[in-house]
Amino acid sequence: MSTVLDLSPEERAVLDWIETRSDHMIETVKAWSAINSGSRNADGLEAMRGCLVEAFSELDDCEISAIELAPSTVVLPDGTVTEQTYTPSFHARIRPQAPIRIVMTGHHDTVFPKDSHFQSCEMWDEDTLNGPGVADMKGGIIVMLHALLGLQRFPGHKEIGVDVLISPDEEIGNLGSGPVLAELAAGADIGMTYEPALADGSLAGARKGSGNWALKVSGRAAHAGREHHLGRNALVAACQFGLELDRLNGKRDGVTFNLAKIDGGGPPNVVPDTAVARFNIRVAEENDQIWVEAELERLLDEIRVRDGIEAELHGGFTRPPKPMSPANERMFEWTRTAGEALGLTIRWQDTGGVCEGNNLWAAGCPNVDTLGVRGADIHSDREIVKLSSFVERAQLSAVMLMKFASGTFDARDARALAKRR
Repeated sequence: MSTVLDLSPEERAVLDWIETRSDHMIETVKAWSAINSGSRNADGLEAMRGCLVEAFSELDDCEISAIELAPSTVVLPDGTVTEQTYTPSFHARIRPQAPIRIVMTGHHDTVFPKDSHFQSCEMWDEDTLNGPGVADMKGGIIVMLHALLGLQRFPGHKEIGVDVLISPDEEIGNLGSGPVLAELAAGADIGMTYEPALADGSLAGARKGSGNWALKVSGRAAHAGREHHLGRNALVAACQFGLELDRLNGKRDGVTFNLAKIDGGGPPNVVPDTAVARFNIRVAEENDQIWVEAELERLLDEIRVRDGIEAELHGGFTRPPKPMSPANERMFEWTRTAGEALGLTIRWQDTGGVCEGNNLWAAGCPNVDTLGVRGADIHSDREIVKLSSFVERAQLSAVMLMKFASGTFDARDARALAKRR
């Protein structure tokens, strides 16, 4: 593929229009950042969804709806197994009959709970804004929107149909929105996701797969002094499981096990009868999952043979690996070519992190998943966005969309490559 990409006068006019929206984009991210939309803050999530409805109403040929999400199973700290409900996803459907179908995804939840100390924005310098969600990924949603607003000013825009899905549960694994992502991805030629790029503009390449589990261990309570021998210590069994899980690290290349938390126990004079061990596993290849599942079953058997101890495992892999396959590589090459037309050098690097790009690929949809703003220190109170990247990244996506519309980039060819994987 040639690295020289000509931009027509019509395309340059779109890019010029996006530049006029710089101040609007910055003011919008400040306003959205002030809305706490932690993944468990239903009121804040609904307030943010209302903002999205208003913002995306600026698009032509756009049908906006709320998609109700099915609940998922969750294990509470006391071992109770219950259902976790979710607020609806935001969905915008644009020109559903268009010949080229693109799914664009993002999330309006953040990792900062309602009682977080991190609730407001602060300018650190003329190009750096610190605030919750400014990069991950309220800023990315604004980039997505302005790329679409730019596209509708391009004469060939009717060749492109888009499904936009903005989820309320990405930071907790897309357990509710995962099936919706899969359905939309199955009907799309390509995907574009708006997680933040690194501060230098680098994108994520291949991604590991990920799963989260909760092991509920049940024993028997007893007085620690009078009848210690009658007790069956669930906390000790959970700790044993955790130690054995950690010893699996290094046994298979690219596979990591992280014991994150053990809930359980109480007064020191009571043998604990319930414990919950929570852990994450990352895998490099799909075949790794088979090995992991066999090892988990072996560790479960070791727990269950203990007298009076029962163990239930909840959870599983929710995001398969996303490799740098020929189809995904084609998407990255198009991204790099579009960047060069704007004077940008686009690089990427593999990562152990996961996102909705994993979900899209699992449904056979090639994608680039870090098309959002340039940012850094996400998931911390040092999270920043580079303000100059709003225009820069919106223009990058707009160039890609216009080249998909004109056929310079053949989105259906990428989908065909994915089917041959």
